[in-house]
Amino acid sequence: MILAANTSASGILSYLTTASNWDGSAGFLHRLLQHLGYSAETVLVSAVIALPLGLVTGHTGRGGTVVSMLSNASRALPTLGLLILFAILIGVGIEAAIIPLVFLAISSILVNTNVGVRNVDPSLVDAAKGMGLTPFQVLWHVEIPVALPLIVLGLRTAAIQVVSTATIAADVGLGGLGRYIIDGQASRNFAELGAGAVIVALFAIITEALFLLGQRLLVSPGIRLRARTA
Repeated sequence: MILAANTSASGILSYLTTASNWDGSAGFLHRLLQHLGYSAETVLVSAVIALPLGLVTGHTGRGGTVVSMLSNASRALPTLGLLILFAILIGVGIEAAIIPLVFLAISSILVNTNVGVRNVDPSLVDAAKGMGLTPFQVLWHVEIPVALPLIVLGLRTAAIQVVSTATIAADVGLGGLGRYIIDGQASRNFAELGAGAVIVALFAIITEALFLLGQRLLVSPGIRLRARTA
């Protein structure tokens, strides 16, 4: 096993630089697009569920117990176990892979959004109310901009978790970068397995970099400085 692993390490670069491994339905480009599709759809669905709930509970100061329960439940549920369960219940397909990943991603988005809005300086909220802003206007113009660093952090954390974990889609016969890991392990092709792991790791790093860039573009310098010194 050790000898095979050492041999595969020297073959990973060769596997990654072989042109034929990048073409066709089993090539890196196709698998990468599949992986990106699973991940993007999962984060989008999770955000649609968790962002409004986090904003409402953070703004009203109510529902903290519900947020905590949902967060703990999503963290406690085994993603691979859910994947197999949904594959049995609804059959092999994109839904069987995305539903467990949504459970995984919701926690980070929900908690960070709730905490970010809830912890906005009360004096800013009072000043906005004193200017005659409605509750929705206070949320939109004051609380969300101030909480944006934490909101983006939740989205970034969820995206990285999903990108890293979406490899499990291959366990129920779907595509994505997990195919290289599953197939490489099954055939004891350690070069293929290692190449898949490298691509997944690079994908996660690029995802984090893009979210950091997005945060820099979306969050005002004053809010970023306030978040760092808080």
